[in-house]
Amino acid sequence: MKHYLLKVICLFSFFIWSGLATAQKQTIKVIGTLVEEETSQPVPYATVALYTTTTKELITGITSNEEGKFSIPTTSTDFYVVISFMGYQTKTVTEFSISKGSANLGTISLAPDTKMLDAIVVEGETSKTTFELDKRVFNVGKDLSTTGASALEVLNNVPSVNVNIEGEVSLRGSAGVQILINGKPSILADESGNALGTITADMIEKIEVITNPSAKYEASGTSGILNIVLKKDSKKGWNGSISVNTGIPDNHSIGGSINRRTEKFNLFTQFGAGYRSRPRQSETISQNLLNGQTILSDGEEFRNETFFNIRLGTDYHFNKYNIFTLSGNFAYEIEDQPSETDFTFLENEQLVSQWMRNEDTEATNPKWQYELNWTKTFKNNEDHTFQISALGSSFGKDLTSKFVDTTLEGENVDTNQLTATNFEQTNYTFKADYVHPISDSYTLETGALYVMSDVGNNFEVQDFIDGEYVDNLEFTNNFEWNQNVLGVYATAAFETKIWGLKAGLRVENTDLQTLLTNTNEKNSQNFTNFFPSLHTSYKAAENFSIQAGYSRRIFRPRLWDLNPFFSIRNNFNIRTGNPNLQPEFTDSYEITSIYEIGDASLSSSIYHRYTTDVVERVSTFTDNVTFTTPQNIGTNSLFGFETNGKYTPVKWITFNGNFNYTYFQREGVFESQNFDFTGTQWSARLDAKIKLPADIDLELAGNYRSNVETVQGKQSGFAFMDIGLRKKIIKGKIVASLGIRDVFASRIQEIFVNQATFETYNFAQRGRFITFGISYAFGKGEAMSYSGSRRR
Repeated sequence: MKHYLLKVICLFSFFIWSGLATAQKQTIKVIGTLVEEETSQPVPYATVALYTTTTKELITGITSNEEGKFSIPTTSTDFYVVISFMGYQTKTVTEFSISKGSANLGTISLAPDTKMLDAIVVEGETSKTTFELDKRVFNVGKDLSTTGASALEVLNNVPSVNVNIEGEVSLRGSAGVQILINGKPSILADESGNALGTITADMIEKIEVITNPSAKYEASGTSGILNIVLKKDSKKGWNGSISVNTGIPDNHSIGGSINRRTEKFNLFTQFGAGYRSRPRQSETISQNLLNGQTILSDGEEFRNETFFNIRLGTDYHFNKYNIFTLSGNFAYEIEDQPSETDFTFLENEQLVSQWMRNEDTEATNPKWQYELNWTKTFKNNEDHTFQISALGSSFGKDLTSKFVDTTLEGENVDTNQLTATNFEQTNYTFKADYVHPISDSYTLETGALYVMSDVGNNFEVQDFIDGEYVDNLEFTNNFEWNQNVLGVYATAAFETKIWGLKAGLRVENTDLQTLLTNTNEKNSQNFTNFFPSLHTSYKAAENFSIQAGYSRRIFRPRLWDLNPFFSIRNNFNIRTGNPNLQPEFTDSYEITSIYEIGDASLSSSIYHRYTTDVVERVSTFTDNVTFTTPQNIGTNSLFGFETNGKYTPVKWITFNGNFNYTYFQREGVFESQNFDFTGTQWSARLDAKIKLPADIDLELAGNYRSNVETVQGKQSGFAFMDIGLRKKIIKGKIVASLGIRDVFASRIQEIFVNQATFETYNFAQRGRFITFGISYAFGKGEAMSYSGSRRR
């Protein structure tokens, strides 16, 4: 018993003395400041860790603050310091002195990790496509041919997408594409207002190609959805870049991007200003086969623009589970559009008259957009989310034109005209989405969308008669267009590593009202439709997967389709709208295989689309004037095959290819004319991305689009090539880029209309564009290429 008591007393004494000895150890503060070696800028949020010298075990650690400073308390004196941060070489500090309870390491410079940076750059340089259950995601790299380019040029690089010379977007050769910005309708995605020009390549993170959208997405777009996702820099601290660009034809601009990230806030802005000029060559031939009369025109027009735009936004992380985002975008353009067109009037090949038509057009285009978004995540799962957003946008155009006809030979046709356009479009979108992952395999989604659109277009034409301008009531009109769409959806998904299934149903109600005020002509449509969707995927092997999908879609006529009159630029070739136009509906089916082997990947799709009440642009001929108007004509049954491939035979070169072939069968009757026919169309694209010595990259992109038969004639095919060259300086902090689009000036548009009583030919060409840009990045930003360039 005594021995046991003695042992307890000794052990108790040992613990007491050990505790006192530990308590008496002096606390040391290890302090210092981290900066970049090249720029001397602070390095925030780097990891600073203390390790024991003998056992190499971790003692403690901390991250540097926003100024790059750190302070670590420790009672150990036997330690060394290890500093690490992604993108920089790890630094170890073993020599330091301890004085007055402090180990001051001073200012520590971190050098970039060249190997790591190179690896990151290689991953991000080349645009690449990844596949998800109901969509393909085109991750936008720094494609050289899009230097100084707009969203339309980037879209033209996306597999399955084509943008023609007038900026009209098609998907797998079909129009009726719904374009979204960050998953929502946006004035910036309105092709009719050239608004996509305010989005530039450097602002885009990825583009989602959704050929068979699930019920989660708005049902608009018979051929599918393109969702442009904009960047929102997530790097902490100050980041940004500035870019200066120039080009031929005139394309001069300066732009920048700045981001400030803290634990609670992410502040971001992008801005640009500049001047650009876009020439366009055009030629038309209209032949009256009944009386032998012919109208020829040949001219050049310019779109000269001075532009300013700015985007501001902030994310506020209220807490771990709630994020509020407020953002706004404003753009302002001043347009000057001079043109000169020569006209010739022949009768039985004999000259009747020849004259020149000059146009002087000026316009101002303000655009703005704002958005408030709240995202809530739940504690049980970060994918369990609830999101509410409200978006408002507006696009305006105040345009005046003066047309002067001067007789050059033959009969006198001297005349003057004035036109004035006051256009205003306002959209409001309210959206709510709820995602609930019930388990690792099951997910439920539900939500609602309400879109209100209000458009007014006041168009006035005046003719110069007896020394004064008089209103031309035949062409003057005030057209109002109001459309409200309410959509509600629900989807359920089951997905494992091998197999996935997603089914959904969307219900949409459309309320459309149009009014032509000068004639009091009204059009009212109210209809409700169901839009089911079904998608499945199966991973047959590690490198082979299959996807299949079905969806039902709608194409609602837009303002420009419904407005009964909107162009007199060429009095012998007039485009008009049709206020009685009905929506078209499409049932879409698709099967896709994805195969990867070594350094190559291949995806192929077989698809079918059946469309009713197809909207086609039909030409009629009256008094030598061609009127082109959209009409609902029958059905279109389309079968297609598409394949996309990527191959990297060696590290310094990568090939990307796309091929699409379609066969279609049209059936329909318009004004007793039978439009039944069959046709084919195919397109191909091949890119080569080459890494040259001295940090120089080269990109070659070739495109071909075949001719295609239309309801009244055909549209010719064309081939064109883009080239890009880039040089990195100071390890990518400065980047110089050269881009040449349409190298051989071969990207043209030719449309032939061949009818029993008349024939027309329309030709258009934009020509070659050369751009050069240089940019500089600061903080942890990346050098970019920004010009604000818009649609071609």
